[in-house]
Amino acid sequence: MDSSLIQTLAVYALPVLFAITLHEAAHGYVAKLFGDNTAYSMGRVSLNPARHIDPIGTIAVPLLLYFMTSGQFVFGYAKPVPVAFDHLRNPRWHGMWVALAGPGSNVLQAFLWALVAVGLVVARVQEPFFTQMAQAGVLVNLVMAAFNLFPVPPLDGGRVLTALLPPRIAQAVSRIEPYGIFVVLALVAAGVITKVWMQPVMGALRSLVLLMLQPILALVQ
Repeated sequence: MDSSLIQTLAVYALPVLFAITLHEAAHGYVAKLFGDNTAYSMGRVSLNPARHIDPIGTIAVPLLLYFMTSGQFVFGYAKPVPVAFDHLRNPRWHGMWVALAGPGSNVLQAFLWALVAVGLVVARVQEPFFTQMAQAGVLVNLVMAAFNLFPVPPLDGGRVLTALLPPRIAQAVSRIEPYGIFVVLALVAAGVITKVWMQPVMGALRSLVLLMLQPILALVQ
């Protein structure tokens, strides 16, 4: 294992663990708020990364893709938090908020990592490792939020879409769920998601994070 890969893993390890852990825990926490205790009773509303990491999806698949594509494309996933949507007080609309909680947690984390980056500049910290980690934290969370918002079940954006559609159409779209991840992977391989979805959505989310930062930047300038 070469030194550049070790450095990359060291820089990204913490941001990725936080991004995955808080994303999944947020789903379970909001589900509990709206009446479904499934994830809570299984111990999945937790900040312990071990409860959310999937050995294949979180570790093996990203590393394999990293080596196969020379670092050009990396994809992974965590163990989905179980949500019994029929236990929610309002399955349609509360289900939408449960879905949005994951990407929402990533946007918040991107903001917090950006705050860390600003703090490092203000404190005149010269160690590049910490600056790179803060930048990685912003990037990882923007990527994770944008990707999960793609409107195809079983991604979070797919659940938001089915909540917004008329019930009959939503039911038809929800039938895609067992095959949705294969549709998404095919679109990723074709470069469609990157160009048509990821770039503009990440740009919009980045603008939102910068807007949230403005009061802080005004204080430190």
